[in-house]
Parts: sequence; C-alpha cells; structure tokens
Amino acid sequence: MLADRALLKGIGYGVCAGLCWGVIFLGPQLTPGLSGLQFAVIRFLCYGAISAALLMPRWRRVCAQLGMADWKSLFWLSLIGNLLYYSLVGTGVQWVGIATTSLIVGLIPVIVTLAGRHDANAVPLRKLIPSLCCAVGGVVLISWHALFKGDRPDALTNVGGILCAVGALVTWSWYAVSNARRLVQVTEVSSHDWALLTGVMTGAQSLLLAVPVLGFQAGTYSAADWLHVLGVAGGVALLSSVVGGACWNQASRLLPLALSGQVLVIETLAALVFGFIWEHRLPDNFEWAAIVLLVTGVVWCLNCHRAPRREANASVAA
Repeated sequence: MLADRALLKGIGYGVCAGLCWGVIFLGPQLTPGLSGLQFAVIRFLCYGAISAALLMPRWRRVCAQLGMADWKSLFWLSLIGNLLYYSLVGTGVQWVGIATTSLIVGLIPVIVTLAGRHDANAVPLRKLIPSLCCAVGGVVLISWHALFKGDRPDALTNVGGILCAVGALVTWSWYAVSNARRLVQVTEVSSHDWALLTGVMTGAQSLLLAVPVLGFQAGTYSAADWLHVLGVAGGVALLSSVVGGACWNQASRLLPLALSGQVLVIETLAALVFGFIWEHRLPDNFEWAAIVLLVTGVVWCLNCHRAPRREANASVAA
C-alpha cells in the first residue's frame, strides 16, 4: 500500500512537472525577434534571480551540505540540461514549429526508460516493449505528418530545426538520467533546494553569456518590447524552471528511472495542446491517433510498474 502511495505521489509530481514544462515550447514563439540562445539566456537570468532570492535565507546551511563533486554536477547539469538544451529547443521551435520540435523531444521518455532498465526496482525490458512501441509509434506517426505534410518550403531550415530538436533530445535525456542518479546521492539537500541551486548556477552561467549574446540586441528594442520579453521569460522561468524543476526532482526521488522517463510524455502532450491553442486549431486525425498511442504507452507502463509491487506485497503478507 505504501509503495503504491509513493508511486502515485511520484506520478503526480511528474505530471505537474510535465504540464509546467509544456510552456517552454511556447516561449520562443512569443518572442520571435530573439534567437533561441538569446531567449534562453534571458529566461535563465530570471531563473537565477528568482532562485537566489528564494534560497538566500538558508544559503549557508544548504551550501555547507555540498561537496566539490556536487558543485561540479550542478555546473554540468545547468550548462547541458538548461542552457544548451533550451537554446536548441528555442531554435527548433522557431525553425520548424512547436509540434515537430516537441514531438522529436518527446522521444526522451523512450531513451530515459532504456537508460534505467538496469536500475533498482526497474521493470524488465521485455515487459516495457509494448508501452515503448506505443510511445515510439505515436511520435513517429505525428513527426512524419508534421514533416512531410507541413507548409514550410525551406528545406535547409527544416533540416536545421530537426537537428536542433535531436540535439535537445540528446542533451535532456542525459540531464534526466544524470540528475536522477545524482539526487540519490545528495540526500542532505531537498529536491526543492537542489532545483534552486541549479537555478543559481544556470543564472551565473547566463550572466557570463549575457554581454556577448545580448549586447548587440540591447539597442534594437524599445522599453515596452523589453518589458514584454522579460515578462515572457520571467513567467517561463517561474513556472517551468522553479515550479517544474522542483516537481521533477521530487518525482525523480519517488519513481524508478524507467517510470519517470515514461511520465515525461506529459510534457509532449502539454506542448502539443499549447501549440494547437497558439495555432487556433484542433488536432487532425493523424495527431489524434498519435496522442492516443502516447497516452496508451504511458498507461501501459504504469500498470507494468504497479504489478511488481502488488506481487511483492503479496509475498510479504504470505
């Protein structure tokens, strides 16, 4: 019973994180005058400022619990999992659109699930194959539809956007696996504080990039334009980075890595919904079919992870 309760709690945190993260695909569309890297730098400057303000009252106490290895982990997790990843996402969204980018990135659950197949409490791969096939099938179906039925005539831009999305897929898959495994080792720091520490580190890195990346852009925007950019970036930082990051860290501690990877499909579905709202339309038949496949894959995987716990509880009771 307790195992099932922890599982459901972890899934709830994972779903909240996915819903918050779905917003990140919309941010670059709301600031078309900025490149993906420029918007990423502004977003993470906001994230760093918010994180520093929230962490300030207990900064010394939290830092006293960290060693050099923890700071190195925070550096690479922030650089690769935040700055590099979101720069690639923003560029992909601006070049090939929200749907194509979010669906290529939507393969993250498959990669993370495969990476966690040998971890403790992981379900054997053979039991996950049906759910993985559903997830891959849904992504392939809607990606094919978005790429070959789209209305973007610039082939070079399409290829560049797809490569950016694939790069985002690789970088965040690495982040999800590395962060989850690091959280197992950093037991003295809460999930929320770890997310804030990541924000402070990412903000510091963004500060170093701000002048070379944004310096030539400063004079091209009016005060009203900069207020709009800061409003969008600040909103994305608060919702996706602070709230979403804290929820994801908590989910990573409660769920097996393979299952947490599957829950990431929620981010793809949220991004699709926001994308359809942005485009003022409903999904077509291909898109509905893909969404059904993705949801089926997640539900199937949840059942696979619940079954072993029921069997373990039964054997203990006997």
